Amino acid sequence: MRIFLIGFMGSGKSYTGKRLAALLGYAFYDLDALIEEREECAVSDIFHDKGEVYFRELESRILRETASLTNAVISCGGGTPCFHQNMDWMNAHGITIWLDPPEEVIYRRLQRKPHKRPLLAGLETEEQWLAFIETKLAERGPYYNQAQVVYRQESDGVDAAGELAALVETSPFSS
Repeated sequence: MRIFLIGFMGSGKSYTGKRLAALLGYAFYDLDALIEEREECAVSDIFHDKGEVYFRELESRILRETASLTNAVISCGGGTPCFHQNMDWMNAHGITIWLDPPEEVIYRRLQRKPHKRPLLAGLETEEQWLAFIETKLAERGPYYNQAQVVYRQESDGVDAAGELAALVETSPFSS
């Protein structure tokens, strides 16, 4: 079985994914890390040097390579579901879980390491950040809403991985 974690940047996909994988006894993969390994450079450098179109095509190819993985939790980039019919593909090849924290939680998390997020370049004020988050979530919402499971984490400090592990183990998708 494959579990694809989707959601906006800062939604906790990597953090929760590592813990979920450990609880289930699965391997954990970060799609961005797989891309960086393949390209031998950071995602931000790929965006800068080769552009978003190149990145999204590469991302889609590497996503489809995860079909060979079993018992895996795969953390996807925030935009992954929105390009090249990736959401349809993930729904056909595993369980999709949308991690959906409130915008304020996303904002706080993104403030920790903004330099790691190429799409955040140039945002300076809290108002700009929140407007960007709101706009992007509105654009991506139709894709995220196609997830088989929506997990709304209202605040930090919740055991999201534990709750998701229990959900996955009892879900009809796991059989």
